Amino acid sequence: MAVDDVDALPDRNAAKGFYSKYEPKEVLGRGGCSVVRRCIEKETGQEFAAKIIDLSDSSDTSILEGTQREVQILRLVAGHPYIIELHDVFESSTFIFLVFELCKNGELFDYLTSVVTLSEKKTKTIMKQLMEALKHVHNQSIVHRDLKPENILLDDNYNVKLTDFGFAKILTPGETLMELCGTPGYLAPELLRSNMIEGAPGYGMEVDLWACGVIMYTLLVGCPPFWHRKQMVMIRNIMEGKYSLQTPEWDDITDTPKDLISKLLVVDPQKRITVTEVMQHPFFQTVKVSVERPFNARKKFQFTILVVRAMVRIQRLRFTPEPLSLATARVDPYRLKALRKVLDQCAFRVYGHWVKKGEGQDRAALFQNYPKMDRPIIGSSNGPGPQFVLTPA
Repeated sequence: MAVDDVDALPDRNAAKGFYSKYEPKEVLGRGGCSVVRRCIEKETGQEFAAKIIDLSDSSDTSILEGTQREVQILRLVAGHPYIIELHDVFESSTFIFLVFELCKNGELFDYLTSVVTLSEKKTKTIMKQLMEALKHVHNQSIVHRDLKPENILLDDNYNVKLTDFGFAKILTPGETLMELCGTPGYLAPELLRSNMIEGAPGYGMEVDLWACGVIMYTLLVGCPPFWHRKQMVMIRNIMEGKYSLQTPEWDDITDTPKDLISKLLVVDPQKRITVTEVMQHPFFQTVKVSVERPFNARKKFQFTILVVRAMVRIQRLRFTPEPLSLATARVDPYRLKALRKVLDQCAFRVYGHWVKKGEGQDRAALFQNYPKMDRPIIGSSNGPGPQFVLTPA
C-alpha cells in the first residue's frame, strides 16, 4: 500500500464520525501536536485510547505523511498479541483520530520508575514478549528505530504492547538508512556513524537489537548503560561500546543475562546477535530434566525435612536486616542493596533520570543542591521531523 494512497486513511472529513461513534474522556497523555484520551465506544461500552493529532499548526505535510506511514505500518503488523492494535482511523481537514486498544498499566518506563529494577524472571518475560513482537516486525521488513521503555505499553495482565511506529520504516531488500532519529541513549553506533562520519555505510534492522540490549540492561539494574550528563560523552561511550557489567548493581545478576546483553551491545552490527538467535539464547530456554528413579520413602522424608528447614530460615531472613556499619555507610552507602533501591527512587524523583555510578558520575550527585533536568530527546513522531542537538563535552 502506498503512503499517499487515499485508502490509507479512510473516512476523510470524518471528525463527526469519530464523535458519533466514541465518547472522549480524560486525557491520558500529550505530545508535541497530539493528545491521547481515553474514549468509550458508544455501541459496545468498550474502552479505547484515542490519539488525536492536530494538523492545523503544521505549515507542511510532514505530520500528515508521517501519520499515514504509521497507519500503513500498523496495519502491516496488526494481529500480533504483543503489538498495539489500531482499532479505528478517522481524518478531517484539521485532525486525525487514531483509536487504539487501551493499556491501563501504562508505559513500561513508568512501571520501571516505580519499582527501579526487575527480577531476572520478570525481565525474561518482558524481553521474550518484546523479541517476539520485534521478530514479527522484522519479518515484515520493517525497522522500528525508536525502541525504548516509553514506547512499550503494559496491558491489564502486564503483557507487552509495542507501540509508536512514528519512526518505523519499510525496507526494500538491501536498503540501508542514513536518517538520524530516535532517542539518544538507545541509538546504535552505526546509526550515529552514518550521520557523523562521511562515507559511512548506513544502518538497517540491527539498530533495534542494540536498543533491546539497552532496554534489558536498564530493566535489570535500573539505569541505562551509556547515560551521561554530557551528551557528547554519552555518544562517545555508545560508539566505543563502553559500558560495564561489573558495578555493584550486577552483583546479584547471573551470567546468562549478562551474556545476552554483551551479544546485543556489539558495536559491529554484522557481529550483533539477530532476533532469531536471541530467542534461542539460554536466557529464554527452560531446561527440563526428567529421570525416573525408584521411590524411596526414607529419602523423600529426609528431603522434606530439609525443605522445611530451608523455608523457615528464608522466612527469618526477612526480619534479619543486612548489617551496615556507620563507617561503611559514610564511605559507600550504595553498597547495601535495599538502600541502593531507595537512593535510585529518590534520584529519579529529584533529577528526572537515573544516576549511574561510573566514570565522570557518582552517587554523590544525589546530594547536590540543585537538580539536573537535562534529559535530551531526539525528534518526536508528532513533530515536523527528527532533531539532534549536540553540546560540547
